[in-house]
Amino acid sequence: MEVKFSTRSAEQLKTPPASMSGVVFGTVFSDHMFCMEWEEGKGWHNAEIKPYGPLMLEPSSMVLHYAQMSFEGLKAYQTDSGEHVLFRPRENFKRMNRTSLRMCLPELDVEEVLTALKQLLRLDSGWVPNEAGTSLYIRPTILATEEAIGLKVSSKYLFYIILSPVGPYYSQGFNPVKIMVSDKYVRAVPGGVGFAKTGGNYAASNLAEKEAKELGYTQVLWLDAVERRYIEEVGAMNIFFVINDEIVTPQLTGSILPGITRMSVLELGKYWGLKVKEGRITIDEVLNGLKDGTVSEVFGAGTAAVISPVGTLSYKGEDYQVSDVETGPVAMRFYEHLTGIQYGKEADPFDWVESI
Repeated sequence: MEVKFSTRSAEQLKTPPASMSGVVFGTVFSDHMFCMEWEEGKGWHNAEIKPYGPLMLEPSSMVLHYAQMSFEGLKAYQTDSGEHVLFRPRENFKRMNRTSLRMCLPELDVEEVLTALKQLLRLDSGWVPNEAGTSLYIRPTILATEEAIGLKVSSKYLFYIILSPVGPYYSQGFNPVKIMVSDKYVRAVPGGVGFAKTGGNYAASNLAEKEAKELGYTQVLWLDAVERRYIEEVGAMNIFFVINDEIVTPQLTGSILPGITRMSVLELGKYWGLKVKEGRITIDEVLNGLKDGTVSEVFGAGTAAVISPVGTLSYKGEDYQVSDVETGPVAMRFYEHLTGIQYGKEADPFDWVESI
């Protein structure tokens, strides 16, 4: 794939933040973006790296009416040696293709878009922050752009990648968060699109998260849509429990996002020889375990937050404390090793890190 370059002049270049302290996650963007188009009969074409700026969409663009789209989230890091690296980027583009199959979007050539991403990152390399715990967030997106009001599969699409320097996802950083279990709303159903990274899934979760935040909680923990008993995932991350010294996470049933960090935690835990299990977990099992001490830790795993310890679970108006509302040793170990691999502080036995 040949990529055309149309870059900002030296006078037009913006200045990256001197510090990420006080910068809200995902609100600052780099100088350039990658774009390409797809059209029936032509495939992907018009690949270009150009200045970051507004998209030109017709009011009748189908994504605006029927939400046919997908997106991904991954990060670039600066290591202690000053090198810029990516963490398992192919897995993100593979997952994007799985979403595309479900949402009737055109698939991407993983190696070609990865090459284009690296070209973009090299051009905007000055936007990769170097403070501890910071990174450059990468947002690839596909939108249906055919100009038509009528429910059908679009014949035209836009793919683009934008970059955003970020600090910690949660304002409290790597400290235990408060999670509210939703017994009023559901996120996804078997046979639906819960496993897909598509916009409608997240819009549908906004009301529950808004109500949770008004009550002082950081995120919502979703239960299954059929029995309202089985734990699924948190709004921005997958969830893990340490139960009788076994690390347990809900199994993928088609209504849970198959997280890249989730997969990495499972693989790393098995590599260490820890007891790791995917299975169905009821909310009653967890709450009873918090009461009798058999559940010693709860933590989330996701690209944005990496590992996020949970200090409180709220269910039907009652708060349940996790241990002493402090970060547990299992969550700490995964956080330190995963971020250690990402920033070049720890050995990478899996070849997860890739140079830009």
